[in-house]
Amino acid sequence: MWIVLLTLITYICCMLIELAGVKKSFGNLQVLKGIDLTVKPAEVVSIVGASGAGKTTLLQILGTLDRPDGGTLKVKGTNVYALNGKSLAQFRNKEIGFIFQFHHLLPEFTALENVCIPAYINGREKEETESKARELLDYLNISERADHKPSELSGGEQQRVAVARALINNPALILADEPSGNLDSVHAKELHQLFFDLRDKFGQTFVIVTHNAELADMADRKVEMKDGKIV
Repeated sequence: MWIVLLTLITYICCMLIELAGVKKSFGNLQVLKGIDLTVKPAEVVSIVGASGAGKTTLLQILGTLDRPDGGTLKVKGTNVYALNGKSLAQFRNKEIGFIFQFHHLLPEFTALENVCIPAYINGREKEETESKARELLDYLNISERADHKPSELSGGEQQRVAVARALINNPALILADEPSGNLDSVHAKELHQLFFDLRDKFGQTFVIVTHNAELADMADRKVEMKDGKIV
C-alpha cells in the first residue's frame, strides 16, 4: 500500500501541467465543459478533434492567453491564474513558448532579431541573447538566414525562426497551434520530426493542436476532443 501511495505521490508531483474542471463560455456558447488534463515533463501530447471542438480555446487557456470561467490550471506547480497581471505575464514569458500556424514574425526585423525579442522582454543581455539565438538558428539549420527579414524567407524557414523564438527563453512548455498547417508536405514532415528532436535535446514539453493525422499519431499521447470535452 505504501509503495502504491508513494508511486502516486511521485506521479502527481512530477506533472508539468495539471488542468482540473476547466470551463469556458463565450456568451451562451459553452466551449469547454469541464476539462481535466495532466501532462508530464518532456512529453509530446497532440490534441485532435473536429473544428469547433474547443481545441484552440483549450490551448489559449493552457498558454494563459485567456482565463477560464471555472476550474484550475497549474504549470510547474504554480496556480497560474492566482497570479496578478504582471506576474502572470512574466511567468508566461519565462515558462511558455508559442508556435502558431502563421508564424507572426515581425516584418521589420531580421530572423535573428525576431528570435531575440522574448529574451529582451525577459530582461536578458543583448550579447548573451544573440549568442543563444544564433545557436538555435544553427541547430535549426538556418543560421545563414539570420540577417534576412521574414519576406526573404520561405514558409519553412519562417516557421523554423518561429520555433527558435519559442525556445529562446528555454521554457518548460511549448504550445503549438496547427504548426504545419501552412507548410507543404516535405517541410511539414521536417517540422514534425524537429519537435521530437527538440524534446530529446532540450527536454521541453510539447502540446500540439493539429489536424495532421501523421503528427498526431507520432505524439507520445493523443488526446481527442469532442463538443468541449475530452473523449
